[in-house]
Amino acid sequence: MGTTSDDDERDFFPERPIKSLARATSVEKPHYLGHRDRLRQRFAAAGSDALPDYELLELLLFRLIPRADTKPVAKALLARFGTLAEVLGAPVARLEEVRGIGPAVALDLKIVAAAAQRAARSEIKGREVLSSWTQVLGYCRSVMAFEEREQFRILFLDKKNALIADEVQQVGTVDHTPVYPREVVKRALELSATAIILAHNHPSGDPTPSRADIEMTKLVIETAKPLGIAVHDHIIIGKKGHASMKGLLLI
Repeated sequence: MGTTSDDDERDFFPERPIKSLARATSVEKPHYLGHRDRLRQRFAAAGSDALPDYELLELLLFRLIPRADTKPVAKALLARFGTLAEVLGAPVARLEEVRGIGPAVALDLKIVAAAAQRAARSEIKGREVLSSWTQVLGYCRSVMAFEEREQFRILFLDKKNALIADEVQQVGTVDHTPVYPREVVKRALELSATAIILAHNHPSGDPTPSRADIEMTKLVIETAKPLGIAVHDHIIIGKKGHASMKGLLLI
């Protein structure tokens, strides 16, 4: 057998390029991490008004989807539903239809929506609602505007017109909710309410009162009046606005 040279050993154990220690230990950061930092800094410096809806939604999704680029998801949600309010108001099943939104993220978005609604209600709870009408409308819009079925809600007030409670009495179909005036008045008496505000949504988006809406409201007024319960208004909430029966001189 012949002797083995150094060259023969290199041929038998081929040389492999040696990576530098810096290259071996460094990990390239995903591109979206820098974007997240910049977006957080902009929010901290200028507040939410400086951000369009999709970027504010991105900030929210950062926490819900920690290891992915959330910009495409935020834009897809807004493309599907239209506005940030409509995204938060969308049902879980429809949220899950958007690519990148799984059951856990959809549920987290609904938790955020519930927290926003609770905050809106706290602004009118115990306050004289007739002097806080903008907040009342904002609250009704936040809880009802994007529901896919009609929802009949009652705001119960005390003798100072402060909010005692608000409750959903009935949930109906896409264009009808059965309302029973005696049940409305019965619940008002149980809560010792001296006045109420009626509210319901039109999933079609158009808040114009129907003839049935007007007739039902007048029947509630007639049933409540002998018992000392006033009906201050009936508000109809649509996706793009609201209608006040009192403001329209319908009651």
